[in-house]
Amino acid sequence: MLALEPLQGLRVVADPAALDRVSWRGDLDVTVLRLAPDEALAIGARSVEIDDAHAIVEEEAGFVGVWLTAEEFEASVLPRIEWPLPEERPTVAQGSIAGVPSKLWLRTTGGALLVTQAAYADELAGRLR
Repeated sequence: MLALEPLQGLRVVADPAALDRVSWRGDLDVTVLRLAPDEALAIGARSVEIDDAHAIVEEEAGFVGVWLTAEEFEASVLPRIEWPLPEERPTVAQGSIAGVPSKLWLRTTGGALLVTQAAYADELAGRLR
């Protein structure tokens, strides 16, 4: 069973051009998932510098996730996706995985970060056994 862990970071809603130029700061590497043109989830971010006076910046703790190697992704997740994955890497893909709303950060190495809302953690982990 996959061990989905809490993901801490910042969620930012802002002008898309401002998000393109944002500067993230965190304790470790920051992984930025662009969820929409005007929204980003920055896992591991502790602060942000953004040139948008109307930007909304909030701490986000409502997601869980697990980093998967290419082999783990292909064995556990890929067979349970019923929608086409984007060819471009790295990128964010969103959809139902094993019937649970999820997000994927698809890495150039073939690995991925599997993300879902904390409320779905047990359901997703159970379905991916």
